[in-house]
Amino acid sequence: MINCLLLSAGLNERFGSPKALAQLSSHTVIEHIINTLMATSCSRIIVVLGAYAKNIEPLILKHKRVRIVYNKDYYLGQTSSIQAGWNHIDSDANGVLLLPVDCPMVQPSSINILIREFQNSLEQVTIPTFQGKKGHPPAIPIRLGPEILELPHDQGVNSILKRYPLQTLEINDPGIIQSFNTPEEFEELKKTKKPC
Repeated sequence: MINCLLLSAGLNERFGSPKALAQLSSHTVIEHIINTLMATSCSRIIVVLGAYAKNIEPLILKHKRVRIVYNKDYYLGQTSSIQAGWNHIDSDANGVLLLPVDCPMVQPSSINILIREFQNSLEQVTIPTFQGKKGHPPAIPIRLGPEILELPHDQGVNSILKRYPLQTLEINDPGIIQSFNTPEEFEELKKTKKPC
């Protein structure tokens, strides 16, 4: 069983407004990503909110597979959001996908390929790549949870992942490496590939 932490708690200072509410085709980014994840074999989608939670929450699909978590320490950065979400992972989950809200173009089929490979590889840290470039979402074994929960907020999860053997998985999906931080980057992202 795989859970996904959808990270949408940040201040989004470079973007100038909540990235989750940016318009991507006929949906907001947060709606689009949740629709993508609902079309995968993820058993649970844990949406981590913080800044702008009141604006984003009404757009989140009400479904038994979707859970909303609030990170009261969102101003401390992404690690604090991962930790807040990790505390709500299903007890029967054996792995977790980490998907920031600024990576909306990953295809459902790519996530399913990633989950299948993770499950078949003795639950090894698995990073998707496109043309050799690492992207999102990484698949992380549940056994790394205690270390992640103890991580100082000023350190990223990569500081833990690099201690362990990991495998990369080449997938033919440019969405794996597409992300945005500024309005200009978002406009470029929308030109590259139609959302599913």
